[in-house]
Amino acid sequence: MGKVDRQYYIDWLRLMAVFLLFFFHTACIFHPWNDFYVKNDPASPLITYLFVWSVGEWHMSLFFLLAGASTYFALQKRSSTEYVKERFKRLLIPLIFGILLLIPPQSYLGLLNHSDYSQSFLAWLPNFFHMQTEDMSGFFLGGFTPGHLWFILHLFLYSLIVLPLFLFLRGEAGNRWTKRITSLLTKSPVLFLIFPTLLVPISKFPWVAGGNPLFYITFFIIGFILMSDQRLMDKIDDYRLLLLLLGVIPLAGSNILVGTDLWPSNLPEWVDNAVNEYRNAFVPWFLILALLAYGKRFLNFSNRFLIYFSEGAYPIYILHNTIIIIIAFFVVQWGTSVGVKYTVIIIPSFFVTVLIYDLLVKRTNITRFLFGMKSRPKTLDEPAS
Repeated sequence: MGKVDRQYYIDWLRLMAVFLLFFFHTACIFHPWNDFYVKNDPASPLITYLFVWSVGEWHMSLFFLLAGASTYFALQKRSSTEYVKERFKRLLIPLIFGILLLIPPQSYLGLLNHSDYSQSFLAWLPNFFHMQTEDMSGFFLGGFTPGHLWFILHLFLYSLIVLPLFLFLRGEAGNRWTKRITSLLTKSPVLFLIFPTLLVPISKFPWVAGGNPLFYITFFIIGFILMSDQRLMDKIDDYRLLLLLLGVIPLAGSNILVGTDLWPSNLPEWVDNAVNEYRNAFVPWFLILALLAYGKRFLNFSNRFLIYFSEGAYPIYILHNTIIIIIAFFVVQWGTSVGVKYTVIIIPSFFVTVLIYDLLVKRTNITRFLFGMKSRPKTLDEPAS
């Protein structure tokens, strides 16, 4: 297996996506229309528009695309057997550990926040291992849920399901196929703009265990393909500003119109449907491609901050939501403003999460193993993986 240059911008984008989770999940506490483990009264439409509606349309798709991109580099230096073993260690072990240790407190506090339940955590704990069909999310009845670790569950399954395709694309025949597709896309760049029409029907597929599997596995595959031929990234870079505008303006514009009650209420149903389809399929496509282009252009470097947090991004992701829920459970009981509560939840949550990672997770090989980390720190020479 050959050595490849590390693509630092992939690490930066992944780190940005992890940091955004603090804003997103804290905002879910103030969401007026969706449920969550802990809810504040009153809710805040403004916080929802800023940090849920503006992020949720593309955020998880970015995670899966970056995972696909990283898989491309991983398979350049690993055999298929090594890759599968690494997926079990890096994904399945943290998933099981997290579900057993980190998710139960979220489910328990969700039950306390939504009811008059008064039993202790230990007395309640056996209930966590029962599925509540009325609350598959585990937000308010205290039943089983993978919580925010649904992403790891999906990624583990995608990695195994799509591996034969990736191995084919890595070979000579697959490489010839990729080059033909690349030539078509680079000669007819309008295909980049109309591709989301194929994502529209996929975006309507039912959610399973936290997400839309067809939609996300598509982005996972796209991430792999984009890294396989430099010409694709070069063409995306040529249209980076257009892609950014096609993503940002419709997303921000619709959020502002809805948030200020200026969205017309008497529009034909097909117009509302078209707007929703654009937000669900076109926005993530355009925004993610723009982020890749600008990231490659401006973020393809390393420094101490990236070295520290790129290693810690995964355990920080695993830890963050449990810390947010624990802190929020107490803060929402305060008699203060929504803005103060949001700030008081998000800032301590971030620092407590990083502190736990630094003091408890990264220090021993046992905890590193449980959180899907390597037994020794990554080096600057490793490709994103």
